[in-house]
Amino acid sequence: MDMSTLMQFNWGSMMPEFIILITAVALSLIDLFMNKKKDRTMLVWIALTGVGLALIFLFLQFDNGVVSILNETYRLDSFAKAFKLLMLIGTGLVLLLGLPAPDELKQVRGEYYYLILTALLGGMMMASSADLITLFVGLELLSLSSYILVGIRKTNHFANEAAFKYLVSGGIATAITLFGMSYLYGLSGETNLYAIQSAMTGDIVADNRFLVVFAFLMIFIGLVFKIAAAPFHMWAPDVYQGAETPITAFLSVVSKTAGFAIILRVLMVPFVFAPGTGKVITPDGMSYESLLVSVRPYIGIIAILTILIGNLIALRQLNAKRLFAYSSIAHAGYLLIPFAALSEMVFEVVWFYLMAYLLMNIGAFAVIHAVTKETEDVTIASFAGMFRRSPFIGIAMTIFLLSLAGIPFTAGFIGKFEIFMSALGTEPKRYFLTGAMLLGTVLSYVYYFGLLVQIYFRPTDKKPITVSGGITAVLTIAATATLVLGIFPSTALTFIQDYFHFMEMFNR
Repeated sequence: MDMSTLMQFNWGSMMPEFIILITAVALSLIDLFMNKKKDRTMLVWIALTGVGLALIFLFLQFDNGVVSILNETYRLDSFAKAFKLLMLIGTGLVLLLGLPAPDELKQVRGEYYYLILTALLGGMMMASSADLITLFVGLELLSLSSYILVGIRKTNHFANEAAFKYLVSGGIATAITLFGMSYLYGLSGETNLYAIQSAMTGDIVADNRFLVVFAFLMIFIGLVFKIAAAPFHMWAPDVYQGAETPITAFLSVVSKTAGFAIILRVLMVPFVFAPGTGKVITPDGMSYESLLVSVRPYIGIIAILTILIGNLIALRQLNAKRLFAYSSIAHAGYLLIPFAALSEMVFEVVWFYLMAYLLMNIGAFAVIHAVTKETEDVTIASFAGMFRRSPFIGIAMTIFLLSLAGIPFTAGFIGKFEIFMSALGTEPKRYFLTGAMLLGTVLSYVYYFGLLVQIYFRPTDKKPITVSGGITAVLTIAATATLVLGIFPSTALTFIQDYFHFMEMFNR
């Protein structure tokens, strides 16, 4: 590819990625040459500025059509814009959460901020990639940055254990993903997702249907590790507990969003026309059902297991981070339901729920981060008397817990309602999926309301909780948005309909 060809590409479509890349490189250079004893708070503001600029350029691209460059390996469509928006908002809130209080200025580590940006860049690449190679590069950039961020506290044995488990589990999941991708390449001879989609209608694929199903399941198994779905979830509680709280929030929201982005892009686009194992009668004679229909029971089983395992084990947790880790596992199961049901609204439903989950989960971890100023090991008892000690924090945490539980007038309720209706809106109706969702939601009431009992009805003699300006900003933004989306859901739903046309993802 010569220089004249490169110059003809619409590089403006990659402006958000360029901004994040330039900001990350600038932060690394500034941190490298800055005096070790100098206050590094400015790095936080530079990182936030980079994320803000990337958001602005992303909004400017909303009215643009589909753009495909670099031999169709990079694609800017509604799907990419929607998931990049979530990742940028989530990263901005995580950076705000990491703003140090005046007495913590000397503890700021420069690498913390540019590693978050490189992880974000990997997630954005995953959202826009239309090729297996670039998808894998983005996945590894996100993963490697996350491994380092989890173990960034080198003297903390919990962080060391968490980073080791995360690295080993992630390496195995990556190998499984690549194994599935190799079969996909062998069957089609292509790495481009849309070229693979075209190859799936050929005779070679039809004669080797069992290999197509095997490739799908291997890729799916490798990728559900990123979203901590059962039975590939055991890394999550240890990693969530061992990592610093802002990093835990990043993994639970931004990394999970990127995981669903790659699952939907990789598994929906190439396999949408792939033949499955079951036979159906058509007007033209006997044919094979869609592969996505054939594998639907397996995805449904994983969704149900994830919901039940996450909620049941959360009932026995005393550590707050581990409790929210299992809560996060359960929510991954909820998000798999529209995919398992093959709902026509799968993209819209998943996107809205991820937005609601982003707000309520980052808000909950902001409260946990505030409590860690008093004690490193935040237990359920650490929330005792929180409303009396710090009413603002207690009320904010109440909003987040009610939203996570799916109580009306919160964003979480609207998200769960949409998932519920998406499963019942298919033919045949997915009663097993909705039943598991209802059971999981009822189980979650036990531990979410148990925290509310601690906040409002347990006595304490501790002093009020002091929080930094960053935590206050995150709590205010997340709590307000959670209520607005719960009371006026049409705000977000209209936004989705006006700017995100997800079906264009299937057109080359």
